[in-house]
Amino acid sequence: MSDKPWWKQTPAAAPDAQRAVRPSEEQPDDGDGDGEGDDDDEAVAEPVAATTGPRDLADGEQASMQGSGAQPYILKNVGGVYSCSCPAWRNAGGAIDKRTCKHLRALRGDLAETARVGVQAATAARRTTAGTRTAGTPTATGTTPPILLAHPWDNVADLTGWWMSEKLDGVRAYWNGEQFVSRLGNPFYAPDWFLAKLPADTPLDGELWAGRKKFQRAVSIARRQDKGDAWRELTYVVFDAPSHPGPFEDRLARVRAHMDEHAPPHARALEHERCSGVDHLRAELARVEALGGEGLMMRQPGSKYEIGRSWTLRKVKTFHDAEARVIAHVRGTGKHAGRLGSLQCQMADGTTFNVGTGLSDAERNNPPLVGTIITYRYQELSNDGVPRFPSYVGVRGDVAAPTPVTRVPVATAAAPAPATAPAPAIAASRTERVFTKADDRFSIELDGQSVKIHHGNETTTRRCTSPAAAWRDADRWIADKLGDGYSEQI
Repeated sequence: MSDKPWWKQTPAAAPDAQRAVRPSEEQPDDGDGDGEGDDDDEAVAEPVAATTGPRDLADGEQASMQGSGAQPYILKNVGGVYSCSCPAWRNAGGAIDKRTCKHLRALRGDLAETARVGVQAATAARRTTAGTRTAGTPTATGTTPPILLAHPWDNVADLTGWWMSEKLDGVRAYWNGEQFVSRLGNPFYAPDWFLAKLPADTPLDGELWAGRKKFQRAVSIARRQDKGDAWRELTYVVFDAPSHPGPFEDRLARVRAHMDEHAPPHARALEHERCSGVDHLRAELARVEALGGEGLMMRQPGSKYEIGRSWTLRKVKTFHDAEARVIAHVRGTGKHAGRLGSLQCQMADGTTFNVGTGLSDAERNNPPLVGTIITYRYQELSNDGVPRFPSYVGVRGDVAAPTPVTRVPVATAAAPAPATAPAPAIAASRTERVFTKADDRFSIELDGQSVKIHHGNETTTRRCTSPAAAWRDADRWIADKLGDGYSEQI
């Protein structure tokens, strides 16, 4: 056996290894929000045998447990929110703090898990484990919030006279008069002092914001359940009052009036200004991006608050954001030797690519686990549908994740990833997905290069140039439906 420390040993040539690099023995950094010290994934997952007696996970601790697949499942406790990387936990639906699975029950014990999530959730998890198909449970608020979503600007529409504001790189939060709710309907557990002087009679739409370039820190704080002092790093920046019946100008005036009168200590209204033309828009975009901002939001004057995606709200960015699943860790070379070089990621259509920029030293030493959903930023797509100049933004937990469509072996050397997964594997892995909202049912079916959309008694067929293009087209439809408040039936 080698006398070298385990993190310096050459990894065994096992294609199913969970990590291709190991974290260093350096202490976790100071948590200042720039990726140095985020407390999401500081602990290394220690293996736990399925027959081990019940034990708990400390805040920030991880453990791994072997399931039926080749890779072990990762169990975590982050701020009192327990999670597992297994499909049963991910597809359980409902609030993330009320989900459980057989792996969490095996680790913590049935009694502890039932006490944590309640009898109904624990029973539903057992039925799912036994093979019974169950629909997603309602969230703690009963439903996803009725929020407005934006379309990208097409660089053609004239936005002269529209209201212009900075696009904040934070966590979308809907204030329902009692608590903050995520866009997926999950509650945020803000301290009472953070909620002081927010209106009880007026829903608000805004962003939990930690500052520019601090998206991951904002996510890390918002997802915790300890109602701790870390919330002092956040500000609730409000940009609309959804229940007000008037045009945008009246709604914004209502928000400003409340802020002026009550002065909530941790909330403020977002500043807006009129756009005088495309030159003004591009100059402001350049100014915001030079400061580290994400881009601009443009609001049509006199517009109503619509639920779902609307053309009255446009987002303007030089770079685009998207989500992808981490499928491998690529070992670094040169100054990154001995730690992560890049993340190999997979889009929903099977396209794989590497993300090597935007990662802090702490994230290279302790990278997002394989299977994690990340947000990345890119300039454009190549002709093959591969993101150009992708840059890591952070782990994403507040949006619907793209579904993996094929399994790619873990990379053990810094080699370029294949451009696209084989089209037959994509088509064979998933053919139809169903979404519902109240009594309304919508489904989308993929058949080679065609996308079939079923809604009520009508079926629309869209033909694309390739199976990969069909998947991209389908995912755009799916994203719109999820944004409109539909829930997927698993």
